[in-house]
Amino acid sequence: MPAKKKSSARSRKYSKGASKTVASAVRRKKSGTLRSGKRGKGGKVKSRKQTIAIGLSEARQKGEKVPPKRKSSSKAA
Repeated sequence: MPAKKKSSARSRKYSKGASKTVASAVRRKKSGTLRSGKRGKGGKVKSRKQTIAIGLSEARQKGEKVPPKRKSSSKAA
């Protein structure tokens, strides 16, 4: 007898399409073709966190379900 899926009232934070977009960004990083900046004009991406951020940003542009970007706290010097 197959196990039933849990029916919870909680929905997904990220859509499946967003996960695919992030996975694509990770593959591009591993192959060395993922670049930062507008239209890939920046340098090669080296950080895993930056890779995920780029993937989520691309998913937002496609219209996938992704939570809004966090507001960065500016450091007062």
